[in-house]
Amino acid sequence: MITRFGSLYAGAVDLEDYGYEATPVNDRWLSDEHLATVFEKSEAIAKLMDERGYSTLWFAEHHFQREGYECIPNVLMLAVHLAHLTKNLNIGCGFNIAPMWHPVRLAEDYATADILTKGRVVFGVGRGYHTREVEVFGAPMQDQNANRELFEEQVELILKALNQKSFSHQGKHYTVPPPVPYRGYEVHEITLVPRPMFRAVDCYQPIVSASERGLDFMARMGMKGIMGGGAAIGGASERVARAWQETLARHGRETQLGGDLIMGLTIQIADSEEEAIREATPYYEEWVKMFAPLGFVRGLNEDQIAAAADPKKARSGNLPTMKDQIKAGSWLVGTPEHMVETLLDIQDRWPGLVEVNVGHPVGTPKAVVLEQLDRFATEVMPAFLKRSSEKQASAGSVAAG
Repeated sequence: MITRFGSLYAGAVDLEDYGYEATPVNDRWLSDEHLATVFEKSEAIAKLMDERGYSTLWFAEHHFQREGYECIPNVLMLAVHLAHLTKNLNIGCGFNIAPMWHPVRLAEDYATADILTKGRVVFGVGRGYHTREVEVFGAPMQDQNANRELFEEQVELILKALNQKSFSHQGKHYTVPPPVPYRGYEVHEITLVPRPMFRAVDCYQPIVSASERGLDFMARMGMKGIMGGGAAIGGASERVARAWQETLARHGRETQLGGDLIMGLTIQIADSEEEAIREATPYYEEWVKMFAPLGFVRGLNEDQIAAAADPKKARSGNLPTMKDQIKAGSWLVGTPEHMVETLLDIQDRWPGLVEVNVGHPVGTPKAVVLEQLDRFATEVMPAFLKRSSEKQASAGSVAAG
């Protein structure tokens, strides 16, 4: 049963123009002052979500994005700050990019944030996807196998550090601790100081390619997943969710479909589907421009990717439309009633699903994000929070009887 709602904000500042005819992505170079508005925008989103009863606001770690699309380099520092501005909202790491960290330092920083926020930071790690980011920090990104191999060893080491009273690690990339003399003895194990307030630490990872190796690693490490899409019956997300459920079962974790998963949906609420599509299309087109060259707009050929980057060619480039995304299930648009109906259908088909993230394309203006999150909280969420309360009350009555 869906009982919690969150949102992912990847750190895009408001842009001056949007859409295929607007400024090409590679031509955007925003001022330092403009890029820094990401923090004021983050504060505004966090405060509204806290007031409206959302569960978790997720942020993504990114670097060097002078274009303005993903501008938060340190999620944990921001999480500590926002925890002092809110009362109940959790702050999710969606995600810390492990190959850009030393794994023990990342574990230490999370443990510190966990204590300072009294357990309101949700831990998450990813492999990264921007070559400009990951390779600058000395880790592989073009070599996907090397990236995955490094990431897997890092995650193993991070979880040891967070969950064990003392630990050691010997691998291809790390020897922790090195066997060095220290105050009259040789070091063979170390302890994370401080350790997290709450153990064992839940760790989330994005499910993107859903490869057998990737899912198996996540299950073996006791991790949980966040995935996009899912509203389409029989769509790619449903197939991925079933693969995840089967993988968990092989590792002794029996779940209903949707268990240990958070589903992410891009939303646009309006008084009709046509109005929602019209309002969101410029932001959708900006998303295509940004992510088509990175492989996140599936099914595009080289000519279509090139067209998306050229304001003069995009309209004739046979690019996918918002309606294609709606059909695939990654976008949920229209009236609040339609959203409730769709989410109830998802809940019926995914009985293990507890949490749904609702978000917006990169660059969506702050005012639009706030209006949409406010409207979703007041016109959609109550239908699910009421059902959750009724179920808890019913369970309590049965137990009392």
